Amino acid sequence: MKIGIIGAGNIGGNLTRRLTALGHDVAVSNSRGPGTLTALAEETGATPVRVEEAARGAEIVVVAVPLKAVPELPTGLLEGAAEGVAVIDTGNYYPRERDGRIAEIEDGGVTESRWTERRIGHPVIKAFNGTYAQDILDRPRPAGDPDRIALPVAGDDEAAKAKVRALIDELGFDTVDAGGIDDSWRQQPATPVYGLREGVDSVTKALAEASRERTPEFRG
Repeated sequence: MKIGIIGAGNIGGNLTRRLTALGHDVAVSNSRGPGTLTALAEETGATPVRVEEAARGAEIVVVAVPLKAVPELPTGLLEGAAEGVAVIDTGNYYPRERDGRIAEIEDGGVTESRWTERRIGHPVIKAFNGTYAQDILDRPRPAGDPDRIALPVAGDDEAAKAKVRALIDELGFDTVDAGGIDDSWRQQPATPVYGLREGVDSVTKALAEASRERTPEFRG
């Protein structure tokens, strides 16, 4: 499968490593340009490209950039992507550490991923946002393994969600359907499932126990 990755930090970089190892055709980009991705390309065989080119022909596009950088992504980001492209949003809102206060999220009650999809102009599937980046490399397990971690996955496009869940399964993790994007607050920072390294039953329980109220450390 052809996969485009926008953002080559901890999550984007480790997804590049795993997905190329699984035989996928990966194009990877970052804000500083393909010349800064030479080492990652040599390590993985991924193709370094400009952000504007990352989605070309891609069946799945991963947006793994800081939330504050989302409005700076180029217009027409997904032009040339494959029909029915699934867009994974791995982002989180960290108002105090990094992103500054976003009124639409804090005052308007908009989920972080709904905010992101409005800015890129395409539905997104929220996944990997509460996953430790190193676990992508170190914690894959075969299906049925009692130590296999489950990841919550939220989104409105059922076909895209199914495609993303199949990819996560291939990566060595179970998934739990966390509902639509308006339900994705259940997996935002400071919720019980965020950073949880447990199986399907525990993840399902954690999603059910989430509170929509933001904790003080995640309010701007």
